[in-house]
Amino acid sequence: MKLDPVTLEIIGNKLGALTEEMCLTLQRTSRSLYVKETADFCCALAGPDGRFTAYPRGIGVSGFVGLDVRTAVEHVGPLEPGDVIITNDPYTSGGLATHLPDIQLIEPYFHEGEIAGYGWAFIHCSDIGGRVPSSLAPTNHEIYQEGLRIPPVKLVRAGEPSRDIAALLAANSRTPEANDGDLRAMLAALRTGRERLARVIERHGAAEVAAAHTDLVEYTAQKARAALAGLRDGTYRFTDYLDDDAVSSVPVRISVAATLDRGALHLDFTGTDPQVAAAFNIASHGRAHAWITTRVLALICTLDPAIPLNGGLIRPVTVTAPEGSVVNASAPAAVGIRHATASRVNDALGGALGLAAPEVMPAASSGLVVPVVVAENAPGGGQNVQVLEPMVGGTGAREGADGVDGRDSGISNLANNPVETVETEIGAEIVRYALRPDSGGPGRWRGGCGLELVFRILGDDCRLLARGLERMRFRPWGAASGGPGVPAELVVNEGGDDERRHQKIDMVTLRRGDTVTLRTSGAGGYGDPWTRDPEAVLDDVRRGLVTERAAARDYGVAITTGADGRPAPDGPATTELRRTPPPATPGAGPERAAWDTVHSTEAADRLVAALFGLPAAGRYARRAAIHTAVLAELPEGFPSTARTAPASEAQLTAARTVLARLTAELEAETRRSEAPVQALSSK
Repeated sequence: MKLDPVTLEIIGNKLGALTEEMCLTLQRTSRSLYVKETADFCCALAGPDGRFTAYPRGIGVSGFVGLDVRTAVEHVGPLEPGDVIITNDPYTSGGLATHLPDIQLIEPYFHEGEIAGYGWAFIHCSDIGGRVPSSLAPTNHEIYQEGLRIPPVKLVRAGEPSRDIAALLAANSRTPEANDGDLRAMLAALRTGRERLARVIERHGAAEVAAAHTDLVEYTAQKARAALAGLRDGTYRFTDYLDDDAVSSVPVRISVAATLDRGALHLDFTGTDPQVAAAFNIASHGRAHAWITTRVLALICTLDPAIPLNGGLIRPVTVTAPEGSVVNASAPAAVGIRHATASRVNDALGGALGLAAPEVMPAASSGLVVPVVVAENAPGGGQNVQVLEPMVGGTGAREGADGVDGRDSGISNLANNPVETVETEIGAEIVRYALRPDSGGPGRWRGGCGLELVFRILGDDCRLLARGLERMRFRPWGAASGGPGVPAELVVNEGGDDERRHQKIDMVTLRRGDTVTLRTSGAGGYGDPWTRDPEAVLDDVRRGLVTERAAARDYGVAITTGADGRPAPDGPATTELRRTPPPATPGAGPERAAWDTVHSTEAADRLVAALFGLPAAGRYARRAAIHTAVLAELPEGFPSTARTAPASEAQLTAARTVLARLTAELEAETRRSEAPVQALSSK
C-alpha cells in the first residue's frame, strides 16, 4: 500500500460519503415509485481501472459492489469531459447491466486531462418496451422479447445530451415520462459525484486519491481473505432447485461446490443445468459476478462488519461456471428474471458454506423476490405501469437466533412501498398486508415468516405480472434438524366461485373488483423444534406468528386460554406431548425428498454432463424431453402431493429406469459425435 492507514481511512470515508450523497440525490429527484420508495437503484465510484472503490453502505441496492464498468467503458472508446455513457445490455456491458430494465449511466471524472475515476448510477426503470408491460415475463425465451437493448453508447457528449438517443428511448417505452425523470435524476447524481470528487482531490491531491483507489481495494481484499481464512478448509457441495422454468414443469438444478483454501474461495457450478428457453438465465460471463457471489459477500461482511465496501470483496473468489449453463448463459438468452435464479444460487451457496461454518450460516431464506406489477390504462391515454409491492419472505434461522420475519435482504435490500403511496399512484386497494402465520420453518430457532398481500383492483382491463414467483413447489430448507418453510401461493378471487390458483404467471388480465392474494414462502428453521423453549413458542402464538394448532403439532407445546383471555402455557399437556417426538421431517420438505428419490445426485450429475456433450442449441429441448418421459411414469404433479397420492415404489422404480436408460442413450450419442473429431485431431 502507498498511503498510510490514517490517510487511507480519511479518504476512504470521504469517497464512501460521496456515493451516499449521490444516492440521496437520485432518490430525492426520481419520479418512479420503484426508485423513490422501493429503492431499486444505486450509485458508486470506480477507479480508473473500472472497479468500484467506494460504495454506499446504507442506501441503494447492496449486492452490486462486485461489478465494474471496465467493459462498458472500453466498448465506447475515447472519452472526454462531459461524456456520459448509457447501457442496459447484459452481454455488451460485460454483465454490468444484469437485465434490460436496469439502466446504467457512467461518467468519467477528469482532473487536469486525466481520468480520476468514474461515477456510476443505475435505476430499475418502469418499462423498457418488450412483449409485456414492465418488460419482464418468465416465458420470454430470448432477450429481444425483453425490451430495447442499449449497448454502451454516449447519452451525453461533451456536456451536450444526445437528442437522438433520448428520442429512441422514449419511443420504446410504455412509460417515457417516468424514464426521462429517472434519467435526469441519475445525471444529477453523477454531477453530485463529480463535484464531491473534485473537492476531495483539491484537499488531498490527485496522487493520493489515485493511490486510494488501489489501496482501498487491496485493503478490503486482505480483510476478505482473512475473514474466509477463519472457515474450515475443504470442498463442500450443495444442490438446490428452481421449481421449474415456467415453460415446462421441469425443475432447474443449481449445483455448487465451494472450495476453501487458506482464505481463497473457489466456486464450481459444474452440475448446474444448461441455460433454459425462458427468462431465468444469468449472464455472468464466467466471472465472479454479483448474481452468483452475493451470499459470499454477505458472509464476509458478517464475519467482518467493519470491512469497507468495494470491489476487493470478491478478490479472493474465483469461479468455474460452464458456458451455456443457467448461471453463465450465452446470448441471446433471456435474462429478465435472473434474480429468481440468483436467489436459488444464494441458497445453494448458503448450504455449501453452511457445511464449512454451520455455526455461522443460516438455513435457507424464503428464496423469492416478487415485484408485483400492475399495468393499467392511464387517464388521457398511455399506460401506468407500477410495482405495487416488492414481495419477499423471511430470513433463515441460525444457531442462536430466529430468522427475521417478512424481510429478506439475501439478494437485495428493497424497501416496501407505503400503502398510502400505492393507493395514490395505482388503481388498487390494499386489503391486507401482513405476516403469514405458520409459514416459518419449525426449529429450535424458528425460520422467518413470509408475507401475505391481498389487494383489490379498482379499474377495468388491468394486467397483473408477478415475476420471480418461486418456492411454490420446493420449500426453503431447514438446517440441523430444522423444518422447511411453507410454500408460496398465488390466488385470484380466493373463496369465490371464480377462484383461480396460479403457479408461475406470465401476465394475467384482471377485472374491476378482482382480488389478488399472494402468500410468500417462510424460511427454514434451525435445530430440533422439539427443543424450542416453550416460552418462545408462547410468545410466537401471542404475536400471531404461530397458531395454537401449529404450536402443538410442530413444537410439542400445548397452549390454553389464561384467565385474562390471552394464550397461556399448558405445562402438563406440553410435557405429555414432548414425550413422543414426531416422525423426522426431511429438512427440504417431502417434495424435494421425493424428487431426490428419482433424481439422485449421481443420476442428476450424469444427465447434466451428458447434456453438455450436445451442441448448445440442442440441450434444452433434449433435457425437457428426458424429464417429460421420466415424469410420465409418476403421478400428475409429482413431486408435490397436495392434490395427488404419493408415488408408489413401482412408479419410482419405473421412473429411475427411464432416467437411466435415456441418460445412457444420450451418453452413447455424444460419444459417437466426439469420435470423428478425435479421429481428425489424431491425424
